[in-house]
Amino acid sequence: MELLLKFKTDSEYETAALGAKIGSLLKPGDIVALEGDLGAGKTHFTGGAARALGIDDYITSPTFTILNEYKGGRIPLYHYDLYRISSYDELTETGFEEYASEQAVIFIEWADRIPEIMRIYKNRITHVKILRRDDISPERRDIEIRRFEP
Repeated sequence: MELLLKFKTDSEYETAALGAKIGSLLKPGDIVALEGDLGAGKTHFTGGAARALGIDDYITSPTFTILNEYKGGRIPLYHYDLYRISSYDELTETGFEEYASEQAVIFIEWADRIPEIMRIYKNRITHVKILRRDDISPERRDIEIRRFEP
C-alpha cells in the first residue's frame, strides 16, 4: 500500500519545519530518499528532520564528501549526496550497505540517480520529491512524500 502526502511551502523555514514533522516520525532503519533539482531545499528539509532527531549540528550538503555523519541525537543520522555517484556498486564502495544495516536514519540526496536503492530498500524508504515553483514564487516548493507500506 502506498501513502502519498502533498504539501506546499513558501520559505526555507517552512521546508525545514516540514522536514522536522517527518523527522519526528522516523525510527532506526528508515531511509529518506530525496529528489529535487539544485536549490530545491533537500538540505533544508534534512536539517529540519535532524533537529527533530535532537541533532544540533549545522546540516550541510555532503556534495564533495559524499557522506556526513551526525551522532548527537536520539538516532544517528547519515546524510548522503549521490550527485557524484554513478552506480550502486560505486555507492557500496562508500560503505553504504554497512551504514544501512545500523540502527540509524539515512537521508539520501539525489537518490533517484541510483534506482537500485528504491528497489532494494523499498519497504524502508520515505520518498520526498521537492519541486521548485519559481513560476509562482522563488520560495514556493511543492513537496510530495510517499511511503510504501508492506
